[in-house]
Amino acid sequence: MILTILEIILVVVLIGAALLAVWYRDLVAAVIASSVVSLMLSIIFYILQAPDVALTEAAIGVGLTTIIFMIAIRKTKRFEE
Repeated sequence: MILTILEIILVVVLIGAALLAVWYRDLVAAVIASSVVSLMLSIIFYILQAPDVALTEAAIGVGLTTIIFMIAIRKTKRFEE
């Protein structure tokens, strides 16, 4: 029962962060929202007993991709026009 409530909360946060990533005009905020989506997916994978997939998603999705996007945004304009 409690695990089901936790899964529902994680999915709601995941969907909300995905919608925010699309909705934000500020690129840094969109990248952070995208990072939250990856983090929620990582937690969901761990709950579904796939720790190797969860670790990979956390390392690549949350860590590496966010860093690459932030470097690219820093080298270009921050706000979309």
